[in-house]
Amino acid sequence: MILVTGGAGYIGSHCVLVLQNAGYKVVVFDNLESGHKAVIGNTAFVQGDLKNPQDILRVFEQYKIDAVIHFAAKIEVAESIIDPQKYYYNNVYGTLNLLSAMTAYNVNKIIFSSTAAVYGEPQYLPLDENHPKNPINTYGMTKLTVENILDDYDRAYGLKSVRFRYFNVAGADVRGRTGEWHEPETHLIPNILKSAFTGGKVFEMYGDDYNTKDGTCIRDYVNVEDLAQAHVLGLKYLLNGGKTDCFNLGTKDGNSVKEVFALCEKITGKGIPVKIHPRRPGDAAVLVADNAKAKEVLGWLPMRTLEDSVKTAYEWERSLQRRPVHA
Repeated sequence: MILVTGGAGYIGSHCVLVLQNAGYKVVVFDNLESGHKAVIGNTAFVQGDLKNPQDILRVFEQYKIDAVIHFAAKIEVAESIIDPQKYYYNNVYGTLNLLSAMTAYNVNKIIFSSTAAVYGEPQYLPLDENHPKNPINTYGMTKLTVENILDDYDRAYGLKSVRFRYFNVAGADVRGRTGEWHEPETHLIPNILKSAFTGGKVFEMYGDDYNTKDGTCIRDYVNVEDLAQAHVLGLKYLLNGGKTDCFNLGTKDGNSVKEVFALCEKITGKGIPVKIHPRRPGDAAVLVADNAKAKEVLGWLPMRTLEDSVKTAYEWERSLQRRPVHA
């Protein structure tokens, strides 16, 4: 049985579907603060919060857990700078409660969803796993703190971990079962797409004066289904005796905000209203992955294009627009 914390969220729910398709039994643990139980169907589910130690201990008492995939976290960069206490309390303290339950029940394998934000401002590109780690926002710092904790737990307790450092995740399940569903939504592609619908807000673009080809931030957009597949490969790696390690999950291709915006207009066939604002604090100009290690060690290959991601994201957004407000 694989425990997926945050499994009713965006990336977690895609991972649940891929795990089940690969034949694994899954139990989801989620507080439903930003997740949606509807997207995981009849998957075994426990509602609880990692900040409450008894909640997570209950799962280990109820189920025989073989490994954990840990998604549950606060993820908004801007909010993390404004309210760091919320992020340390949720992302670090919550993870410590999870690890405490794991050690109490002799579960010694975990996949941790980390982030490219651990690197900070790039000293060279593309970013490989050995790049210096100097986060420029609290969100990235909480993820790096957990990575360091996991190293200590390996040395002290033999707990083996795979840390996946995500670049920008995009797209939705090709069958329309799940996708990005946040309230409020702060991520680039769904926000652009929301602006394409009647009554949608003007899309807010932050910063057009970066030292890039068109002045806007460049990011590496990796498809969420490709990303989920990496977790199955990471799980097999750990179950086969793999050592603690970290892997970038990205495509090695970079696209600017303006390029993504133009692609969204092309796919929707609509002119999308846009307003340009000054830069936000904590945003690096360029983040692009070197993904050679994940390819070499895990055999992971990103298969889908940015256009694939935008198309599935648009179909998912259309389905959300048709849902009742409180679905």
